[in-house]
Amino acid sequence: MKIHYNSSAIIANNALSNSDKHLSVSIEKLSSGYKINHSKDNPAGMAISRKMKAQIRGLGTASDSANDGISVVETAEGALAEIQDMVQRMNELAIKGANGTITEEDRETIQAEIDQLENEITRIAEQTEFNGNSLLNGSFDLKGYTSDTNVKVFSYSDDVMVGDYFIEEIIPDYDGEGNLTDQTVVKVGTVDTSVTGNENKTPRKFPDAADLKVTVDRDIITLSGNGSFEMQIQLTDPTKTSFSDIYIDVTGMGAMNMQIGTNEGQELPIRIPTVSLKTLGLDELDYTTAEGCQAAIDSASGAISHISAIRSRLGAYQNRLEHTVASLDVTEENMTAAYSRIMDTDMAKEMTEYTKYQVLTQAGTSMLSQANERPAQVLQLLQ
Repeated sequence: MKIHYNSSAIIANNALSNSDKHLSVSIEKLSSGYKINHSKDNPAGMAISRKMKAQIRGLGTASDSANDGISVVETAEGALAEIQDMVQRMNELAIKGANGTITEEDRETIQAEIDQLENEITRIAEQTEFNGNSLLNGSFDLKGYTSDTNVKVFSYSDDVMVGDYFIEEIIPDYDGEGNLTDQTVVKVGTVDTSVTGNENKTPRKFPDAADLKVTVDRDIITLSGNGSFEMQIQLTDPTKTSFSDIYIDVTGMGAMNMQIGTNEGQELPIRIPTVSLKTLGLDELDYTTAEGCQAAIDSASGAISHISAIRSRLGAYQNRLEHTVASLDVTEENMTAAYSRIMDTDMAKEMTEYTKYQVLTQAGTSMLSQANERPAQVLQLLQ
């Protein structure tokens, strides 16, 4: 028997320390609810779970963004519905004014109501906002620029590819009221990248001459081709007899980009065209004459069709965003379940471990106490 080095006590103490360490870990898991509380618990699991957590939070934020997009679309579509109702009323008044039984005084009354409707259309188009952003003034339409300050890109369709287009010459022909006629000539070409300053341009071709259709409406020239290719350019100086060497930069940018994913580039551009009396073709109408009312009937019909096309586009955006929200929510749900399998403590299993180490700790404490008493037995030999 030895008194300086009690090996039994050392063995009991090591076993007790090991049991106590495991018991502390088990208590931490049970109290926090997490299986991984420190990177040492599961280094690979910790790394995976952190990326998952970032993605889960990103999915929730992306879902909120998509819902914001739905609200934007609903706001714009609601305003357009009111504008369309007013255009319908303008159409009714135009039909009434075109009737031969109506007197000039009656048409003056009709014109007075038309003026109020036009003012309200303008007000709604200018003041419809979402979070301070104007929606119907063209702020979120695709942008394009030209090399001639007197020639502006009015609008273009989604099928117009991003890049640089070239118009060799525009020879405008005006009627007595300053509106373009069908005799207006447009000669298109291709960007010559060998010319100094054009080296970095991305040349795009207009549809072939046989397929290119040129139509005019007041100061707007529409270039359209097969499919949905359509580009509208506006001439702002009616005094010029010719415009030459016009470079058009189609940017493809300007739409409201909704972040609908957790990674860079996962966006949905929402394009809302400009809505105004001019774009609707309602800005130069005269309801004080029967002839003017007849012309207004056709203009109102075109305006109704134009608004319907915009509302149809917005409706498609809303349907897509609703599917996006549903997809994001399902993905978030499944990612959360995967994250839970890595991070969450199985409480029933961990309670089993806790109970085991609690018993071992109590047993180790008792054995250490008895081992510490063994050197005292040497006193019996010394009596």
